[in-house]
Amino acid sequence: MDNRRRTRGEVEAEFTKAVIKFEREQLGRGPGDARTYLLGDMVLVRLRGMLTPAELKLSESREARSSSRRPGGSSSKCHSR
Repeated sequence: MDNRRRTRGEVEAEFTKAVIKFEREQLGRGPGDARTYLLGDMVLVRLRGMLTPAELKLSESREARSSSRRPGGSSSKCHSR
């Protein structure tokens, strides 16, 4: 076993490989491109090429884009009594 300390790039690459493996096993397909970034106490994984054609079409609609940015769903109105 290699006891040396791994570089940030090595850790990011290992994490990326694990995410790609998980996506392939769970969804039956992997991303076209993947990259992992270690940012302080966060791990950011960017996946490209994961959306199905239907998801891509949905993401093009104005309503879908705006609702994906709001927590709690697609309605921006608050209904109170």
